[in-house]
Amino acid sequence: MSTPIRASSILPGHREDIELHTADGLRLVGELARPLDREPVGTLVCLHPLPTHGGMMDSHVLRKAAWRLPALADLAVLRFNTRGTSSLRGTSEGAFDNAVGERFDVAAAIEYAEFHELPQIWLLGWSFGTDLILKYGCDPAVTGAILLSPPLRYSTPADLDQWAASGKPLTAVVPEFDDHVRPDEARERFAAVPQAEVIGVPGAKHLWVGDAETVLDEVVRRVNPAAAVPLPTTWDGPMETGDVSAYADRTVASFADRPVPGPSAGQAG
Repeated sequence: MSTPIRASSILPGHREDIELHTADGLRLVGELARPLDREPVGTLVCLHPLPTHGGMMDSHVLRKAAWRLPALADLAVLRFNTRGTSSLRGTSEGAFDNAVGERFDVAAAIEYAEFHELPQIWLLGWSFGTDLILKYGCDPAVTGAILLSPPLRYSTPADLDQWAASGKPLTAVVPEFDDHVRPDEARERFAAVPQAEVIGVPGAKHLWVGDAETVLDEVVRRVNPAAAVPLPTTWDGPMETGDVSAYADRTVASFADRPVPGPSAGQAG
């Protein structure tokens, strides 16, 4: 009997707690989710929103990706907390560093995926995570990147130039009513990257509340084009239920009416 896939639904998969070790000596906590009975065809390395405003590895779009995409799209999903960030998984060592020290966090995640021979590594960033991708994610091991609600706050024109020169696929999924950069402005800003694709999502807002399924469909279209989209909304088979209550306040309130820190003195962007 088919069961509706809800926000708390955990579809079958192999999930293990992992640790990442940065070049500057920090231990970061994370999780790797893989298909249960077959090898993944692609990999998502997830970079979460701003931790000073509620962002973490369990931010709802990334959590739903890990709970659904191993079963629905044959993808491996690696999530982790950047330095100083906490979630139910635990707290990563270090402290938030305004997109400076986080370069080592990005490198550690890519290195982990590469060392464990995970296939077709794609970076999936949301908000602050998109700036980390633009600044530090254009790595030879990376196939491409998908940016959700990119604010273009910490990244610079030079970062976009680096992606342009790489030729690697870059997709920005931008809410119509984003708090920072809306679709028309995003198209202007990303024009510097000839291969960049900007997808505007009508009616959506920065936090993607109510629009996570749209986002996951766009992700799967790029990382596993062979998978059928839109993704199924029901599941035939075993399903677990996750506890999402601990994050209710951090999902909706994470950016509302609170100032967002910008780059420290001397940084452009």
